[in-house]
Amino acid sequence: MQKHVLFEHITDPQLHNIDRAIELGAYKAWEKVLKSMKREEVVQVVKDSGLRGRGGAGFPTGLKWSFVPVASPKPKYLCCNADESEPGTCKDRVLMECDPHSVIEGVMIAAFAIDCHTSFFYIRGEYDLSMRRIEKAIDEAYKKGFLGKNILGTDYDLEMILHRGGGAYICGEETALLSSLEGEKGLSRIKPPFPAVSGLYACPTVVNNVETVANLPRIVMNGGQWYASMGTEKSKGTRIFSVSGHVKKPGNYELELGTPLRTLIYDYAGGMLDDKKLKCVIPGGSSVPVLMPDQLDTPLDFESVQAAGSMLGSGAVIVMNEDTCMVWVAEILAHFYMHESCGKCTPCRQGTGWLYEILHRIEHGLGKKEDLDTLLDLAKNIEGNTICALGDAAATPVISTIKQFRNEYEYHIEHKKCLVKSDFRLR
Repeated sequence: MQKHVLFEHITDPQLHNIDRAIELGAYKAWEKVLKSMKREEVVQVVKDSGLRGRGGAGFPTGLKWSFVPVASPKPKYLCCNADESEPGTCKDRVLMECDPHSVIEGVMIAAFAIDCHTSFFYIRGEYDLSMRRIEKAIDEAYKKGFLGKNILGTDYDLEMILHRGGGAYICGEETALLSSLEGEKGLSRIKPPFPAVSGLYACPTVVNNVETVANLPRIVMNGGQWYASMGTEKSKGTRIFSVSGHVKKPGNYELELGTPLRTLIYDYAGGMLDDKKLKCVIPGGSSVPVLMPDQLDTPLDFESVQAAGSMLGSGAVIVMNEDTCMVWVAEILAHFYMHESCGKCTPCRQGTGWLYEILHRIEHGLGKKEDLDTLLDLAKNIEGNTICALGDAAATPVISTIKQFRNEYEYHIEHKKCLVKSDFRLR
C-alpha cells in the first residue's frame, strides 16, 4: 500500500508558502527540539527510527551524526546535499519545489543534533525553481524567527547559507561537494579522514541528502518507533522512487521499503508502455546493475536488491522494454560518465574515455571481436581503483550489460547493426 509520509501534503499548491506550511504542521518539530529535547535525544530518536541515508549509500543517519566529535573546539557544519544528478533521479527536486519548508526544517534539526550553528544548502545549478523555492523558504524562516539568533526565545543560534553549484555530477559526492563549497574545483578527496572529523574547512561536517533530512520533522513528531514500524527489518520507513523509461505513468512514488519491484511498475507506474514486454530494469540510478524480468518480485529494500545482484542506490527505477538496444544504453551511459569524470584519478579519467570510444565503435558497426574482452578488462581496472564511486558507476553498466546481453554485443560486432529496434528514451 502506498504510504504518504513525505508526500502527505505534496499536492497542496500553496505548501511552499510558509503560512500554509505552518497550518499543515511545519516547524512544530523544530519547536519541540529546541524547547524540550537535548541533542543526544534527537540523535537517539533518529537511531531508533532506523533512517538510512537516501542519497545512495544508505548509511544509518543517526550513526553518521554520532561520529562528529562532541568536544571538538572547531566549528561544526551541516551541509544539505541537494546536488541531485544521478541519471533518472528526480525525487529531491519535487520535495524542494513543493515542500521546501519540511526540507529546511530537517536541516535545522540535523544541525541541532550535531551542535552546528552554520549550515549550508548545496543545490544543483540546473534546479532553478528548486533554488528559488528554497531561497524563499529560508528567507521566510528567518522572518518568522526559525533561523538566526536566539531562535524561538532559546539560546540556540543557526545560520543557513544557500550555495548554488555549477551542475557537475561529481559534486553530489560529499567530499567533492565540500571542495566546491570551499571555492575549489569539485574534486573528490581521499578518505580517511572522513568529513565527520575533517570536512568543510577541515572542521567536523555532516553531509545529509534532501530526502533524508525531510524525514526528520516527521520522525521527531511521531517518534523513532513509528518510523521503524514501516518498511522491513533492516530497511525502515518509506522511499521515494523515481520511475522513468517505458512505463505508462512515469513519476515519483513514495512506497514502504520492501514493496516488490513488480508492484511499483505495474500497480503504480501503470505497467509497460504500449503493453510491450519488459526487458530489464535499472533499480537504483544508472550506476547500478540491471535486474531481469525474472527478478520482478524482488522487494525494494537495501538488502533484497543487493541480494539480487544490484543496488537500491538513489531510488531511480529506469524501465526498458524489449525494443531497447543495450549496447546503445551502455554507450549513452559511458558518454555521461566520461563527460562527468573530474579527472583526478587516472583509471577514471582515461578509462571512461576508452570505454565510450569502444562502445561508440561497436554501436556504429565498427566493433571487433576482441572489443568485449577489452571492455571487461578496462571496466575491471577502473572498478575499485578510484577515490570516489564515479569510476565504479562508469564500469558497472558495461559489466552488467555484457553479462546479461552479451548476444546483443556479439550481434552488433558481427552484423554491424542492432539486434533489436532501439527506441530507448528517458521519461
